[in-house]
Amino acid sequence: MNKLLAKSAESVQAALRQKGLACKVVVLSDSTRTAQDAASAIGCDVMQIVKSLVFKTKETHKPVLILASGSNRVSEQVIESYIDEKITKADASFVRDITGFAIGGIPPIGHKQKIDLIFIDEDLLQFDSLWAAAGTPNTVFNLQGKDLLEMTNGKVVSIK
Repeated sequence: MNKLLAKSAESVQAALRQKGLACKVVVLSDSTRTAQDAASAIGCDVMQIVKSLVFKTKETHKPVLILASGSNRVSEQVIESYIDEKITKADASFVRDITGFAIGGIPPIGHKQKIDLIFIDEDLLQFDSLWAAAGTPNTVFNLQGKDLLEMTNGKVVSIK
């Protein structure tokens, strides 16, 4: 299950260590690009997958990170009500500029730039064990809901 880590996955492992978390980045032989792919590769429920979705505010172009349960769809209107500004899905270039990672491997931490607007799907906190992307389309790490709160300082909300 574990091979040599790619540079981007190593940076996620370093960010986890820096936060004092014992989470370990693992390399999977199958892709984890989608939540369903990840759940199948790991052998967990798709709801235990932390999807890291990057949006940006329409007027001010601030990044918005939404950490959603794998089976949930984000209501942009709900998120807009929390920040009083319209949002739009960020393109691949914006995502890489802000996070340092490509879409399909965005972790909840270790980003190139600080993201102030972070929202955590309340449904994630019902699980003892969660899985998040670790910088590449086939690396992940296991964590608990409390770890997600501590590592991101995100606001727990309903995203639906």
